[in-house]
Amino acid sequence: MLEICSIFLVAVIGLGFAGYLATQILKEEEGTPQMREIARSIQEGAKAFLYREYKILLVFIIILTPILWLALDESSTSGVNEGKYTAIAFILGALCSGAAGYAGMRIAVQANVRTANAAISSLHKALRIAFSSGAVMGLSVVSLALLGLSVLYLMLVVILGMEHHTAIHIIKGFGLGSSSIALFARVGGGIFTKAADVAADLVGKIEIGIPEDDPRNPAVIADNVGDNVGDVAGMGGDLFESYVGTLIASLTIGVFTFHSFPSVIFPLLVAAIGIIASIFGTFFVTSGHREEQPLIHGAFRNGLFFASALVVVGVWFLSKYALPHTFDLLGKTYTNHGVFAAILIGLLGGIAVGLITEYFTSSSYGPVKQIAQGATTGAGTNIITGLSVGYQSTVIPILIICAVIFFSHANAGLYGIALSGVGMLSTLGISLAVDAYGPVADNAGGIAEMAKLDKEVRMRTDALDEAGNTTAAIGKGFAISSAMLSALALFSAFTIAADIKDVSLTNPTVLIGLFLGAMLPYLFSSLTMKAVGKTAFKLIEEVRRQFKTIDGLMEGKAKPEYGKCVDIATTAALKEMIVPGIIAIAAPLLVGLLLGTEALSGLLVGGLISGFLMAIMMANAGGAWDNAKKYIESGKFGGKGSDSHKAAIVGDTVGDPFKDTSGPSLNILINVMNIVSLVFVPVFVKYGGLLLK
Repeated sequence: MLEICSIFLVAVIGLGFAGYLATQILKEEEGTPQMREIARSIQEGAKAFLYREYKILLVFIIILTPILWLALDESSTSGVNEGKYTAIAFILGALCSGAAGYAGMRIAVQANVRTANAAISSLHKALRIAFSSGAVMGLSVVSLALLGLSVLYLMLVVILGMEHHTAIHIIKGFGLGSSSIALFARVGGGIFTKAADVAADLVGKIEIGIPEDDPRNPAVIADNVGDNVGDVAGMGGDLFESYVGTLIASLTIGVFTFHSFPSVIFPLLVAAIGIIASIFGTFFVTSGHREEQPLIHGAFRNGLFFASALVVVGVWFLSKYALPHTFDLLGKTYTNHGVFAAILIGLLGGIAVGLITEYFTSSSYGPVKQIAQGATTGAGTNIITGLSVGYQSTVIPILIICAVIFFSHANAGLYGIALSGVGMLSTLGISLAVDAYGPVADNAGGIAEMAKLDKEVRMRTDALDEAGNTTAAIGKGFAISSAMLSALALFSAFTIAADIKDVSLTNPTVLIGLFLGAMLPYLFSSLTMKAVGKTAFKLIEEVRRQFKTIDGLMEGKAKPEYGKCVDIATTAALKEMIVPGIIAIAAPLLVGLLLGTEALSGLLVGGLISGFLMAIMMANAGGAWDNAKKYIESGKFGGKGSDSHKAAIVGDTVGDPFKDTSGPSLNILINVMNIVSLVFVPVFVKYGGLLLK
C-alpha cells in the first residue's frame, strides 16, 4: 500500500513541476504586437484542429467501450466483471493520452513566441524557454501515465480487493486506450503538418522563390500549426503509449513471477525513480550564457546523462530491497542483480541508439554532408543518397537491440527483456523534453521570419532549430527502439496468456500470419504517405490560387488568407487518418477470430520485424534530408537559392512524411496490434480460429 501511494505521489510531483515550468514560461514577454498576432493565429489553428480531432476520437471511444465490456465479460473466467472494469480502464487511458498531448500543445504554442522574443537578447534564454516547454510535455506524459496506472491499481487491488493477476489483465485496457488515441493523433497530426510543410516549400521556395516562413506564403501559418499538432501533440501521444505499453508488458510478465507488494509493481517504482531523475536533469540543460550553437547539443547530453546516472543509482538500491534475491520464471532461476543489469542494459541501449541516430541525422557528420553533396547534381541524386543513408542507418540500431535482447534475457529472462524497455524509457521525462523542444524552436524561427526580426535573431532561432531537427530524430529513434522492446514484451505476455508454447514455422497458419504481419507496415505506410500527398495537393492548389488572385500579395501589400489553408489541412487530415487507424485495430481482431492465436502470433512477429526496420529507415532518412537542406542553407554547396538548394528542398519534401508521418506512426502500429491481441486474448482462446473449425 505504501509503495503504490508513493508512486501516486511522485506522479503528482511530476505534474506539479510541469505546472511550475508552465507558469514560468507564461511570465516571459511575448514581444511585438506583430509577433503576438502571428502567435495567436498559430494558437487558434492548433486548438481548432485538436478540438475537431478529439470529437472524432470521442466517437471511437463510445463505439469501442461497449464492445470491450461485452466481449470480455462473455469470455471472462475469473468470476470478476472484467469487461466493465477494462472498459473503464480503456476510457481512462484514452483520456490521459489525450490530456498529455493537449497539455504539451497548449504550452508549446505559448512558448514559441516567447522563445522568439528571448532570442532577441540571447541564445541561452531562448534555449531555456524552448526546453522548459519540452519539459512540460515530457513530465506531463510520464506523470499522467504513472498517475493513471497507480489510480487503477489502487482501485482494483487495494479498494476492490482483486487478485494481482486479474487486476493486471484489466489494466491492459488502459494501454489499449492510450495506444488507440496515440495512433489517430500521430497519423492525423502527421498528415496535417507534413502536407502543410510540403505545400509551403514547393510553392513558396521553389515556384515563387521566397524564403521559408515568409509571411506572404498562405501556407506558412498552417505549417507552424502542424508543428504543434503533429510534432508535439501527436508525438506526446506516441511516447505516452510506448511508455504505458512497456510498463504494462513488464507488469504482465512480472505478475506470473511475483505475488506480493512491492515486487509486483517493481516496474512502476522504476518509472517513479525516472520521473524524479528527469526533474533533476532539467537543471543541467544550459548553454552557460554562451552563444555557440554546438553547446546546445552538449547541454541536452548533460541533462540526459545526469538523469540516467540518477536512475542507475536509484534502481540499484530498488532492485536490492524491493525484489527477492532469487526468483523463478518459466523454470529458470534469476537474481535481483540480473534485474538491475537488464534495466541498465536497456538504458545504455537507448542512449546508444540516440547517439547513432544523431550520427546519421546531424549535419556535423558525414552522412548528412553526403546527402547535401548529392544535391549538387540534382534532386535525383539527393534522394538516392538519402535513401542509401536511411537503409544503412538500420544496421547498428538492430545490432544494439539484438544485444539488449540477448543480454537482458540472459540476466532475467522474458522479464528482463520487458524491464530493458522500462530502463530505456526510464528517463523519458527529459528525453521527450529534448524532442518536444524542437517544434517550439522551429515555430520561433517562423515567427522571427514573419515578424521581420533582425538577422541575428533568426541566426539564433536557426541554431535552435537545427539542434531541434537532430534532437527530434534522436527522439524518434529512441521511441521506435523502445516501442520495439515494448512490443516484444507485449508479445511475450500474449504467448503466456494464450498458452502458446512455441511459434512453429512448420505451422501454415503461423506462416500466413507472418506474411500478413510483414505486409501491414507497407500498407500502412502507403496509406499515410498517400494521405500526405493528397492533402498537400489540395493545399498547393489553394496557395497557387491565392498568389494568382490576391492583388498585392507578392508586394506585401495584401494579407494571405491563412485560415483557408488551415481549414483545408484540418479537414483532409482528419478524414485520411481514419482508415489507417481502423486497419491497425481490425487486423489482429480478424486474424485472431478467423485463424486463431497461433496465426495471430505470426502476424505480431511479422509486423514487429518489418515495422521496426521501416520505421528506423524512414525516420533517419527524413531527418537527414532535412538537415542536408539546412546545411546547404548555411552557405555550403551554393547556399540559399542555388540549384543544389532547390534539389535539397525536393529531397526534404520526400523526407517530411517519412520522418513525421509514416515512420513514427509505425511504432504505434506495432504496439497497437500487440496490445489489442493481449486485451482480447480470452476472446481468441474461446472463440478464435473460426475458419479452421
